Amino acid sequence: MSEHEKFNFKNAEELREKAASLDLDLPWSEELSVLAQPVRIGAKESPNRFAVQPMEGFDADSSGTPGELSFRRYRRYAEGGAGLIWCEATAILPEARSNPAQFWLHERNVDVFAKLAGDTRQAARRVCGHEVVLILQLTHSGRYSKPEGKPTPLIAHRNPLLDPRHNLPEDYPLLTDEYLDRLPEAFANSAKLAARAGFDGVDVKACHRYLLSELLASFERKGKYGGASENRTRLLRESLLRIKQEAPSVFVTTRMNVYDALPYPYGWGVDKNDGNQMDLTEPVKLAREIKKLGAPVINMSVGNPYYNPHYNRPYDTPASDAIPPGEHPLVGVARMIDAARELQRALAIPVIGSGYGWLRQFLPQVAAGVISSGGAALIGQGRGAFAYPDSPRDILEKGAMEAKKVCLACSACTRLMREGKSTGCVIRDSKLYGVKSN
Repeated sequence: MSEHEKFNFKNAEELREKAASLDLDLPWSEELSVLAQPVRIGAKESPNRFAVQPMEGFDADSSGTPGELSFRRYRRYAEGGAGLIWCEATAILPEARSNPAQFWLHERNVDVFAKLAGDTRQAARRVCGHEVVLILQLTHSGRYSKPEGKPTPLIAHRNPLLDPRHNLPEDYPLLTDEYLDRLPEAFANSAKLAARAGFDGVDVKACHRYLLSELLASFERKGKYGGASENRTRLLRESLLRIKQEAPSVFVTTRMNVYDALPYPYGWGVDKNDGNQMDLTEPVKLAREIKKLGAPVINMSVGNPYYNPHYNRPYDTPASDAIPPGEHPLVGVARMIDAARELQRALAIPVIGSGYGWLRQFLPQVAAGVISSGGAALIGQGRGAFAYPDSPRDILEKGAMEAKKVCLACSACTRLMREGKSTGCVIRDSKLYGVKSN
């Protein structure tokens, strides 16, 4: 097994030599023009191959209404050149919020969400001269619900690895089938509001062990939402279908875990005999079913940022509660590239890859290699968008990223989130988020 190391590469050759020494397939291309190519997303078109991932800023007011920092963040994303902006997790119900300052869309604030979408589009036109694709992520936080600032887990099944982190007793109640039965309507109601606000699409969030992600791995749950694949995927499929029927002016999609990196029967997309190995048979099957429901794009992820964050966010420095990784960060980068490649080759719609941030200024060459080899259709940035929102424009106009502007994979943004504070880059945006810049 490889050892964890911090990023210390002075040039591309050193990075590629390290990948080779770890026997990793790291796609690479010096020809970056492919990143400027447009990509069809149903009836819409992203003007380039860059996507902003749904990173929560936790800067809404107590009613879930986006605030001044929210508008600033999305304006910076739009001015930064990304062709697709996947807007952050927005709760469908008050109890579904993971933070008192998380977005929550409802009748009383739909006009503010409409202004957020409109201002974001206007910023992209003004600075970049193009139209952006806007997708709003709809969520139920489930296990990680914390609407009043105190953990209030709403769980679909018991998990001996995760339950102790919330000190949940063995008899802690599970969400009932009757409660879950009501959620497709809640997702559809939020989608109708998102359509009124002017978003192009909505995402029914099914990643990172939030509620629908947990259901995908509810192998041991009894009833209509557990056990067989048809049951475990039921809520996601029925929510997407309900949205398609009731909010036809927005397209439906999902950001979906394809690999939980938790042992069976508690993990989805895992080899039943070895939880350290991916088995994407079920995730690929589900992705194909979601495509048939009309999804024009799928966004993939892996792991659980609360439990094994090095799987989806390879880092230099962990958040305080993270399990120390027993692998080099490049292994995590390559794993996510491999997972996206497998999903993309199984589908005839664009897949958004992720996990590139640890590569820093060498992201463009790997991104171009991924796109050129058919490993994904779009390149997503999460932490990197916090730190360096204008990186797409720099790559497309200058052919490079500036090393002094990149994300340092320090996990400080995660620590802000864990502390219940508004979230951003404490290094590159230090005037707002806290420490002196390097």
